Parts: sequence; structure tokens; C-alpha cells
Amino acid sequence: MSDPDTDATFLLYGAYGYTGRLVAEAAVERGFEPILAGRDPEKVEATASEFGLPHRTFDVREASTFVDDVDAVLNCAGPFEKTADPMVDACIDEGTHYLDITGELSVFERIKRRGDEAEEAGVTLLPGVGFDVVPTDCLAAHLKRRLPEATHLALGLDASGTISKGTLKTVLSGIGDGGAVREDGDLRWVPVGHKTRAIDFGEGLKRAVTIPWGDVSTAHVSTGISNVEVYAAVPPEGRRLLAATKYLGGVLDAAPVQYLLHRLVDRYVEGPDERTREEGYALLWGEARSPGNRLVSRLRTPETYRLTVETSLLCTEKVLSGEAPTGYQTPASAFGPDLILEVPGTERVDLDGDEVVERVGGPEADDEATTRTT
Repeated sequence: MSDPDTDATFLLYGAYGYTGRLVAEAAVERGFEPILAGRDPEKVEATASEFGLPHRTFDVREASTFVDDVDAVLNCAGPFEKTADPMVDACIDEGTHYLDITGELSVFERIKRRGDEAEEAGVTLLPGVGFDVVPTDCLAAHLKRRLPEATHLALGLDASGTISKGTLKTVLSGIGDGGAVREDGDLRWVPVGHKTRAIDFGEGLKRAVTIPWGDVSTAHVSTGISNVEVYAAVPPEGRRLLAATKYLGGVLDAAPVQYLLHRLVDRYVEGPDERTREEGYALLWGEARSPGNRLVSRLRTPETYRLTVETSLLCTEKVLSGEAPTGYQTPASAFGPDLILEVPGTERVDLDGDEVVERVGGPEADDEATTRTT
């Protein structure tokens, strides 16, 4: 990552959450001076004092008053189902670029519909600049580059480590909504885990099930491929739980049940520790198909939260430096399929059948992850 533009400013909303704090800490280490923000005065002030940064306290519904003098907002405050829309409203009104780390399918779809407004305002709307969905979006665009005539795209993820309170609350908030795939260009709502397949992420076959990952929305934008499915490697007990949600969806959505689930998260979930973030990694897989052709590519990346820190700051820097087109964008549509290779410790492997045809490593990767053809 190059030196940040000292004349450009960005506001980090949700700065005292688990991910927000990690982003704030890394931003300071890399020479950024973001304005930290959130709705809890005590937590915002304490976090800003810890990092020696300016701060603001406001509810997202009042955002216009507080984002008119910054160049970009990086929203790390989930659930984004609640925070994204009012922040996007404010950014379009005030001519401020918007980024977030959402993975929520419905949020991508709503922000996408604001693309024309953003274009007219000269604003970039770039949701999903974390683990959701930078690596999978780049993998999708890379596969489209490899197989331009592709008609079907399947993506898969196998992530190690634990998750934060905010991420788990987001998952629980939408647990009764079911899953989604894209068929012939249209979204189709289906039960979570309605399809299962065995996927080799690079460490042998694992059983994976379909999930409503953000790429069901973003990959269609990035690639134009009309049929998209996303899978996640899930152990047997997890697959049984997902299967049960189609019978319990209404119960799980009930306000008292949601309140109880969120209270349990607050009490028992802490998020991955530093060792887990440093030692963990994620594996991603993608398959592009056209009549008579099938190609597979894989990615190995740092642990999901460490990757989110890297990619959110990388994308923010690029937006601040004017590299992003205006209007609605995905990470790959804004910066290309090789964006993920700018993250230290990444590796991309291309296969044709069972044969490895190319292996490309990002910066500071292991010696074996340098570019080569096999």
C-alpha cells in the first residue's frame, strides 16, 4: 500500500466495534488519520483517545450533518441492513464517496439501485470491501477473464477461525430469510443449503452448501454471468442446523427470539484473538462453465478479519486517490480482478481440469507463491 494522500480525509463509522477497531489501528500504523465515529459517545471518545484521532458522535439518520466535509466514509457498523441506506443517502446528498464491509445480499441490491444517483453526484458507492466480497468478487472476475463465454459461475469459501459479535448478529438477523441464487439473470429465493456439493478448496474434498453470499448480487455486476451460486464449507452439524431453518424461519425472526439471540452473542462471543488472526487463513474456490468448457481457480488469503482490514484500507486509499469510477461499483468492477493480489500473503491458482496451469502470489507471499507456470 502506498503512502496515503494527506489532503484526503475519510470518516470511519463504527470505529469502536470489533472490526472497526482493527481498521482504526491499522490505519494509524499506515499513516492515515481517519475521523472516528459512531453513535455511542463514550465508546467513540475512548477509541479516539486510544489512537489519538479526531472523533464525532452521531446516529446514521443524522449523517448528512457530519459527512459533508470528508472525502469518503468507510462504514464498519453492522447490521448494514440498518446503517447502509441512511449513510448512502447522506453521502449522495453531500458528494461523499461511500464504502462499507457488508456481506448482506439485500444491501448490495438496494445500493446498486442508487447507481444513477451516485453517478450524477460524482460519488462512488462501493459496498463489500472486506472479506465479503473482495476475494470472491476478484475470483469471479478472474474466471470471466479466463472464460469470457462463461454462462454459469459457482463460488465457494472455506474460512477458518471464529467470528465477531457484529458479524454473528448480522447472520442471526437474516437467518429466517432463506438463501438465494441467480438464475438467467434474476434472483431466485431458495432455502439456505438447498444444494450440496463436494469442493476441493486445495486441501481435499469438503462438503459445501449454498448460502446467500453477496456475490449472488455482485458477481452478476462484475462479470455479466447470468447464473451464480455461492457455497460455504459447513460441517455436518452445521448443515443440519441450516436445514432446520426452513421450518423455523418464522420463529427465528420473531422479535423476542432475536432479542434473546443477540443478548447471548453479547455475553458469550468475543471474536478471534490476535493469534487466530495471524495464523488463520481462508480458502476460496471458483468454477466457470460454458457449453463444453469448465475452468477452476482458487485463492488462499489471510484470515478473514485480517483480510478485511487489508482490503478495506486498500480500497479506501484507491477511492481517495481517484482510482475508482463513480456510480455503483463492486471491488472487481472498480479495480479489476487482480486487486486481491495486492494483499500480502495471497495466492491464486488456476486449474484446467486437474492440472495446475498458473500459480500467482501476492506481495510478501512465500517463495513458492511467486508467479510461475506449471
